[in-house]
Amino acid sequence: MKYILLLFILFFLYNCAEKTIYSGKIINQESFDYSNIKNKNELIQKFGNANYIDPIENKFFYYTEKRTYKSLLDEKLTKRIILVFNFEADNSIKSVEEYTLNDENKFEHSKDKTTNNLVKRGIIEKLFGGVGKGPLPTN
Repeated sequence: MKYILLLFILFFLYNCAEKTIYSGKIINQESFDYSNIKNKNELIQKFGNANYIDPIENKFFYYTEKRTYKSLLDEKLTKRIILVFNFEADNSIKSVEEYTLNDENKFEHSKDKTTNNLVKRGIIEKLFGGVGKGPLPTN
């Protein structure tokens, strides 16, 4: 009985402690000034490699997120920053865009869905679709 009570107390105390979890690059927004960075090499020296590189539009994406947990069910997203650096052909910075939690409601999510041909054709037909099909041999 003592062990169950001790386990219950430890579980209760563990859930009262606030935990903070960071993901992505840790960017201190208050002390950061992008106007000093002029090109791609300076950006990589300052921040390191990007979280995502868009090769088509020549953009670097840096992402940071801070979540706090007070219990198993109480999770709160307190900070999210996405920095997008767009480059010219000579690797100089063309533009910098910053997105935060406040910007999340400004974007519309697409309602389009990718078609799933597996469901249309059926799983059995997908697995055994090649059996029995094709022209018959004529000798």
